[in-house]
Amino acid sequence: MSDKRKSPPLTGVEVVKRARQGEDRALIQKQSRTSSLSSSVISLQGAHSAEVLDVKFSPDGQFIAAGSADHTVSLWETYGGNRNIGILAGHSRAVSSVEWAASADEPTLISGSADSTLIVWNARTGQKLRRLRGHKGIVNSVACTRSGRPMVASGSDDGRVLLWDLDERHFVDALHFGYPITAVQFSEDGTQLFVGGVDNAIHVMDVASKQRQYSLRGHLDTIASLRLSRSGTHLLSSALDDTVRIWDVRPFAPEPQPGDSSSPRLYRTLTGAPSGFENLLIKAAWSSDGERVASGGADRTCTIWDVETGKILYKLPGHRGSCTAVDLHPLEPIVLSASTDRTLLLGEILPE
Repeated sequence: MSDKRKSPPLTGVEVVKRARQGEDRALIQKQSRTSSLSSSVISLQGAHSAEVLDVKFSPDGQFIAAGSADHTVSLWETYGGNRNIGILAGHSRAVSSVEWAASADEPTLISGSADSTLIVWNARTGQKLRRLRGHKGIVNSVACTRSGRPMVASGSDDGRVLLWDLDERHFVDALHFGYPITAVQFSEDGTQLFVGGVDNAIHVMDVASKQRQYSLRGHLDTIASLRLSRSGTHLLSSALDDTVRIWDVRPFAPEPQPGDSSSPRLYRTLTGAPSGFENLLIKAAWSSDGERVASGGADRTCTIWDVETGKILYKLPGHRGSCTAVDLHPLEPIVLSASTDRTLLLGEILPE
């Protein structure tokens, strides 16, 4: 498949393309489909009146949540007719981060907002379960534990990371940094918290003691997003320095020594997805098998890299504004992207 997004096929028409001379003796070739989507590229639009700032597949891949500067969260079906099944309204300012709570019994979504609050939603019913108050600035990032005690971390412009129990309305702990925090992510077992901010570094914190264990340095500008690989061994970071980096966060990997400017835990530096001049916190994502990573870009494309080689596999166009966030489907070769053009795009890519 070409690395450009293709137009959706007409209903009932088999997608074909002309063979290049010398490639095959046939005049036409079938374009193989690689997913259960109804079309190879699907545009999800009409739900938002302002920029879409974050987007995530549900843990089972059946649903999509998108947070927007219009103060709302939209919910979509990934398959079938790709219906917009709900608009969650409750914030008074832009929704900057959305996260599914994987360990919850009911499909639960957490949204963080520039109104300084988080809201916990029942994604099946659309019911607002509780509003979490405690921050005094924009909430830039929300993360949930994958296992164990269901906890939520939120990073804010107020210089704090607050830790929340999903069963409580008040935060149970706070980590103070003194400068805006723009990205948070739990470790696989929830005992560590990765924290990024405007100091350009990623700090690895012990959740129980609130002590810093070590820091990952290499980015030259604000950390925009943090995502952990499914295996829990590597951390993906995007930043406003036009790079995406992969870090080895296994317990016994080499740790930086005091005064050492090198980064022994840095596995790969990826380029090709510009962050632009809008200071958008452009978000990156892993594939489920850890072999690919993707990021949005100010050049209106979604870039996908091969983790092992660091080479760009795809530059996917289609948006008419900066691509602000991406996610990769947990089960199929599908990429999801969001944009300042107020739309989402679903597209097939080739399997590994």
